[in-house]
Amino acid sequence: MTWRRVLLLSCLSAVVLLAGVKQKIFMQESDASNFLKRRGKRSPPSKDEVNVENRQKLRADELRREHYEEQRNEFENFVEEQNDEQEERSREAVEQWRQWHYDGLYPSYLYNRHHI
Repeated sequence: MTWRRVLLLSCLSAVVLLAGVKQKIFMQESDASNFLKRRGKRSPPSKDEVNVENRQKLRADELRREHYEEQRNEFENFVEEQNDEQEERSREAVEQWRQWHYDGLYPSYLYNRHHI
């Protein structure tokens, strides 16, 4: 007998809560029809429309800025790698030249020459 009362009370409280929530979720028919109406071409946009457009523009600007920053970073990394490779190649070439022209003296004879 008591479980029936508990079930009945819980069902009634659920119905009351749903009735209160329904009023907050759904809007009146007149508001809904006005909400979906398009404004005329010459009428000024509402504040909400302006805010939405501004948010979209700001988001597009942010995405564009991020994209260009990423492209710039990739290019800078590429250039740095190219410079490092070129530096290493020239260093190796200089080292090979020094090994080929080494005369047994350190520093080599060419740098110890006395100019008269």
